[in-house]
Amino acid sequence: MYLGVDIGSLAAKGVLLDAAGTVAAWALVPSGFDHARVAEEVTRRVLAAAGVTPECLVGTVGTGYGRASVARAGRRVTEITCHARGAHALVPACRTVIDIGGQDSKFIRMDERGRVVDFAMNDRCAAGTGRFLEVMAQALAIPLEQMGAAVLAATGAARISNVCTVFAESEVVGLIAGGEARPNIVRGLCQAIAERVGAMAARVGVAPPLAMTGGVAQNLAVVAALEEKLGLPIAVPRLPQLVGALGAAHLARDAVADGA
Repeated sequence: MYLGVDIGSLAAKGVLLDAAGTVAAWALVPSGFDHARVAEEVTRRVLAAAGVTPECLVGTVGTGYGRASVARAGRRVTEITCHARGAHALVPACRTVIDIGGQDSKFIRMDERGRVVDFAMNDRCAAGTGRFLEVMAQALAIPLEQMGAAVLAATGAARISNVCTVFAESEVVGLIAGGEARPNIVRGLCQAIAERVGAMAARVGVAPPLAMTGGVAQNLAVVAALEEKLGLPIAVPRLPQLVGALGAAHLARDAVADGA
């Protein structure tokens, strides 16, 4: 079997593939601060879910912020490469991937084999990421998982001039104090994220079809704002936060198949 372990800033993910490349099991746990420990924990859980032992592993690839802490990994690969490979496995026609995770966002263009052609990445701050949305949800007193549905009640979009988490939070607090409806603020936040991704798209270029990965892909309001901004439909795989780990597992399988 082949294991991909993605240690992200907020969550650790593991995906196990069988010899045919079919997902045998997966696991997701909070990352915490001890990446070595959480790498072992997510590995233990995914093996237990499949009912197999570590001796069944033919190849393991680590990815994400904490990839250096995946002790079992024979290779460690950037999350950009892994998200491209994982998206290709799920949406073979895909040529562009938007990945928005807990602390960064990426815009990746790839070829017909899922190999990276070009990319842009925001990893200097949490602007427009999952952490950004968490802070905004707290400021709005709306559960994070309800932010997408909240947009359905919007009658307009509040103007959010900055996606820096600190400044945007101040803007949101000011808008609430000024009487702006919360759904309108949420729509404005989603449009601000879309504007930031649009800037990356302008640097890299957009090649359809598009797919979106990472935890923020579960927020349908953000997906809709991105579709409007880019003028193209975006496919969202089931469990989009697992795509990096899935890509890592496929790379482990590819390496064995290629004799690497």
